[in-house]
Amino acid sequence: MGPTLTIDASSLLVPSVQELAKQKLTEVPPQYVRPDQDPPNISNSNSLPELPVIDFSKLCSQDLKGPELDKLHCACQEWGFFQLINHGVEALLVENVKMGIQELFNLPKEEKSKFWQTPGDIEGFGQVFVVSEEQKLDWGDMFYVVTLPPSLRKPHLFPNLPLPFRDNLEVYSAKLRKLALNILNLLAEALQMDPKYMKELFEEGWQGMRMSYYPPCPQPELVIGLNPHSDAVGLAILLQVNEMDGLQVKKDGMWVPVSPLPNAFIVNIGDILEILTNGIYRSIEHRATVNSEKERISIATFYSPKLDGEIGPAPSLVSAEKPALFRRIGIADYFKGYFSRELNGKSNLDNMRI
Repeated sequence: MGPTLTIDASSLLVPSVQELAKQKLTEVPPQYVRPDQDPPNISNSNSLPELPVIDFSKLCSQDLKGPELDKLHCACQEWGFFQLINHGVEALLVENVKMGIQELFNLPKEEKSKFWQTPGDIEGFGQVFVVSEEQKLDWGDMFYVVTLPPSLRKPHLFPNLPLPFRDNLEVYSAKLRKLALNILNLLAEALQMDPKYMKELFEEGWQGMRMSYYPPCPQPELVIGLNPHSDAVGLAILLQVNEMDGLQVKKDGMWVPVSPLPNAFIVNIGDILEILTNGIYRSIEHRATVNSEKERISIATFYSPKLDGEIGPAPSLVSAEKPALFRRIGIADYFKGYFSRELNGKSNLDNMRI
């Protein structure tokens, strides 16, 4: 299998919610109404737990590393989510990327049409996981693009992004790959795994970015911005682009709202790491809610093993006392299965259980 291996994925084409929201509707069209979802408003008690905060600079310091690594290990076991501060990605670069994303979603309709999804593909503007005409839709648009390895980039997408955004995204993509690999190495250390195992799997990994735009909604309590799901990938690194919260994480059966700290990334464990760690680290369901006042914009960078690799529990984490919980599968086949279904909780991971 050469580097030309790609992900077979498609989603039905759907209308732009951003354009729909411009019509100043007073009621939500029926296709977006979600009686099946938990209501977005959570109990407003002050006792809601807060996401763990991990200081990356401490993890890079020999003197301070031990306690912070323990904290990281606990966060991945108990939450599967954490906020990462002092992550080393330059603030100016982050601001430029944020600006570029806002401009991308504000492109005129004609300009945007060049980047719209084509049938049989999930990259570009649109939605993913739409597999039937009857399906309920999310109140949000996304722009999805595969960024690494460069051989997998679609010639009509990444190379045609407006400048200077394209150049900034190129640098951001490289910085986030490096950050993801650093975090994965630290996790291998916390798990006392063979570091070579993590390195071989992820070094030439696959990176994709999902930029999401959730417009204001006249009846936010009736819709969902993004279905509850766990991420299929290895690691996800989320950047909140504007000052509007909406991410919620499921903890002990409750939806906990997350307020991003300034200059922080929100990092979460994906299904692949739950498989790899044989269930020690858990990928957690999360969702995006919307509001009636203002749009919310975010960019999630997903990092996964190389496509011609295989995943299963790491041999060093399997023993007679802890038998393998998941079966082995080729990465490309794994993603093919993931993208062929509706996004629904942890159903993708459940298909992998032994």
